[in-house]
Amino acid sequence: MAQQHTTSLRLRLQYRFDNLVAGGTTPLIGWLALACLAVVVPASAVLVWADRAAPPTLSGRLTAVWVSVGQTLKLGGAVGSPLYVLASVTLALVALLFVSTLVSLITTGINGRILSLRRGHSTVLEAGHTVVLGWSDQILPVVSELVAANANQRRSTIAVLAPRDKVDMEDEVATGLGGMGRRTGGTGPTRIICRSGPTTDPTALARVSPQTSKAVLVLPPDGDSGDAHLVKTLLALDAALPRPRGAVVVAAVRDSRNHLTAKLAAGPGGHVLCADEIIARLLVQTARQPGLSLVYQDLLDFDGDEFYTAAAQGLAGRSFGEALLAFTTSSVVGLLHADGRVVLNPDPGTGIGAGDRIILVSEDDDTAVPEPAGPWVDEDAIVTARPRSRFAERLLLLGWNRRAPLVVEQLDEFVSPGTTLDVVALGDGATLRAAAEVAAARSRLEVAFHSGDITDPDVLAKLDVPSYDSVIVIGETDREAAPVPVPAATATAPDAAPPAFAPEPGSATDDRTLVTLLHLRAIGEAAGCELPLTTEMSDDGNRLLAPARAGADFIVSGRLISLLMTQISQSGHLADVFEELFRAEGSEFYLRPVADYVRTDREVAFATVVESARRRRECAVGYRLRAQTATAPSYGVRLNPDKRQRVRFGEHDWVVVLAES
Repeated sequence: MAQQHTTSLRLRLQYRFDNLVAGGTTPLIGWLALACLAVVVPASAVLVWADRAAPPTLSGRLTAVWVSVGQTLKLGGAVGSPLYVLASVTLALVALLFVSTLVSLITTGINGRILSLRRGHSTVLEAGHTVVLGWSDQILPVVSELVAANANQRRSTIAVLAPRDKVDMEDEVATGLGGMGRRTGGTGPTRIICRSGPTTDPTALARVSPQTSKAVLVLPPDGDSGDAHLVKTLLALDAALPRPRGAVVVAAVRDSRNHLTAKLAAGPGGHVLCADEIIARLLVQTARQPGLSLVYQDLLDFDGDEFYTAAAQGLAGRSFGEALLAFTTSSVVGLLHADGRVVLNPDPGTGIGAGDRIILVSEDDDTAVPEPAGPWVDEDAIVTARPRSRFAERLLLLGWNRRAPLVVEQLDEFVSPGTTLDVVALGDGATLRAAAEVAAARSRLEVAFHSGDITDPDVLAKLDVPSYDSVIVIGETDREAAPVPVPAATATAPDAAPPAFAPEPGSATDDRTLVTLLHLRAIGEAAGCELPLTTEMSDDGNRLLAPARAGADFIVSGRLISLLMTQISQSGHLADVFEELFRAEGSEFYLRPVADYVRTDREVAFATVVESARRRRECAVGYRLRAQTATAPSYGVRLNPDKRQRVRFGEHDWVVVLAES
C-alpha cells in the first residue's frame, strides 16, 4: 500500500508540474522565482545565524541575510538607502535579463545548427567525390563496391542524397557494410556522408555538390513508379549541373520502355543502363554457357580483375594481334579509338593508332604494364579445333515476368532450328496477347505455354525436368486468384492464352524462386543428376539461401546492375565497353573446351592458349577447371592469369574467350 501511495503521489506531482509548464512562460517564471526564494532565503538565514562572526543585532543579521541572497541570485546584495538598493536590484535584473537572452539565443542557434546537421540539410563542400542519388535495395552493393574501388586512394568521399532520415541512412549503411565484411575493414579511406532531401529538387541536389563531383549515380526507388522518379531526378540533375559536365552521370531504368526517355533526360554524356535488356541477355548467355555468371561476377566487382584502358605506348603502328601477347599480367580484349569508338575483339590485323587506347582485363589500373609474353608460346601444344555440329535442344523456362519476352527473343538468336522452349507459369483470365505475339515472331524457336504453379511439386514432376538441356528459373509473383487453365500453345498458334506479365521481381518473387529450387533439387537428387539451372534473383542475400549446388549460376539483377553502374562511374569509357558487350551483335564471352585450343597431355603456359585463340580471331582471358567447379570462392574460374603460368588442363576444362556470337 505504501508503494502504491508513493507512486500515486509522484504521479500527481508530475501531473501538476506538467500543467504548470503547459501554462506558459509567465506563470513558469513566477513559480520558479518563488521556489528559488523558498530555498535560498531559509538557507541564507541558516548560514548567517550559524556564523559565529555574524552581527549581534537582528537588523544586522537581516542585512547579512539580504547580502547572501543577493550574491546567490546575482542581484548584487547592495546595502544602503532603499532607493539605492532598488536601483541596484533593477540594474542586476536588467543585466541578468540581457545575459540570459544572449545565452538563450546562442543556445537556440547551436541547437538549430545541430538539428540541421542531424536532418542532413547542410552542404557537402567536397571536390572529386562520388554522389549517389536515391535509396533502394541497390544502395549497399553500390556503396560497398565504391569503397572497394577507393581502397588504394589516400582519401575519398561518397555523398548520398535521399528522402530519408540522415541518421537512419548512416546507421543502415554502417550496418550493411559491416555485414558484408568488406576486405578494407569498414570503409577504409572512404568517408560516407548522408544528406536528406528529395532528389527531384535542384535546390536539394546542391547539398551534395554534384557540380564538383567526379561521378553521379542515380538509383531508381523501389516500386512501380521507380523509373518515372528516376527521369525526374535526371531532369533536376541536368538543371543543376553546368555545361559541359565534368562528372560521369550513370543511371539505370528497370523497364526497357523507359530507356529512351531516361537517355533524353540524362542529356549528352549521361549513361543510362536498361536493366531488363541486360538481365535477359545474361540469363540467356549463362543458360547457353554454364559458369558464365561467375565470369561476369569476377569481372564486374572490384575484388578481382576488371576492365581498364591503357595507353598504346610502344604498340602504336602495330597490329591488335601483336598486342594480345604484349602484356603478361593483363589480358587485351579490344581497342578504344581516338574518336571514342569502342571495338571489342577486332580483327587481329587491325592497326593501332597513336591516339588509341588498349582495352584490357587487369587487376588494377597500375598493373597494365607492357611485357612481351611471346617467348612462352609452345607451338607444338597448339591444336586445331575439332568441328562441332549444332543440334536442336529442349529448353525449359519456369516463371514469367516483364523480362520473359526479352529472354525468349534472345534465345531465338542463339539456338539451332527446331529447338523447343516450354514455358510454365501462372496464368489468369486477363492474359496478355503480347506473349503469344513474341512466340509467333520466332524463326528458330518453337514455344509452348503451359499454365501451372512452378512452386507446386506435382506440376514440376510432370515436366520430366532432367530431360531438358537447360532450365531457366525467373522471378514470378504469386496471384491472389487461382490460375485459370490455359491450353498448351505453340508459336504457330497466336490465339492461345499465354501467361500474363507479372510485376517486377522482389522479395516475394525470390521466396517463390527458393521454393521452386528446393523442389528442383529434390528432382535432381531423385534422378541422380545435376540439373543445368540458371536462376534469376533480386536479392543477393537470398542467393545464399538457395538450395543449389556450389558454383551454380545465379543472375542477381539488383547486384549486377549495381556493379555495372559502379564500374562505369570509375571510367566513363566502360559504358561503351559494356554496351558493346551486351548488344545482340558483336562479341561476347564464351566458355569453350580447352581441348579445342591446346593439348591436354602436357603443361602449357597460358600464353599458348592466348596465341591459339588469336588464330581463331578470339581473345582468351582465362579458364575454368572442372575439378574445382565446386570449390569456393572462384569455383574453378581463373581470369587474367599470368601468361607465363604453366597449367596442365584436363579434357573437360574450359577456356574463357571473347568471340563473335
